[in-house]
Amino acid sequence: MTSPSATQDRYPYQNEPIWSRSEKTVARAAFDAALKRELQGIMQEAKQMANQANEPADLWDLEHYLTQRRKEIDRKYEYKYSQLTHVFGRLLHEQRLCEEELRGLQEDKLKLIRSFATFLSENAA
Repeated sequence: MTSPSATQDRYPYQNEPIWSRSEKTVARAAFDAALKRELQGIMQEAKQMANQANEPADLWDLEHYLTQRRKEIDRKYEYKYSQLTHVFGRLLHEQRLCEEELRGLQEDKLKLIRSFATFLSENAA
């Protein structure tokens, strides 16, 4: 016997939003654009640090910087549909993403994204 939550037209978890095919396309484009912008910023900073390196220890500072940023990126950018509203909320809060890039998502998801961004803003103060 199959439980109602395991049927094909439902997610296993009741609270997870359901993403349509067009929303998945919008989400992937927004996610990739935000990640690309952040990685470009890291590359620019790393190049500047490398150009200013005068001592061997400066190389280890650069390596430390890159390691820390990679860990941050790996934690922040998790492309799982169950996590995307939180990921987008954080990116919106950090101004790495704008709401315009999320146009095409249903209002229920936008509301969750805005709510999480607001929560992060209020707790940052």
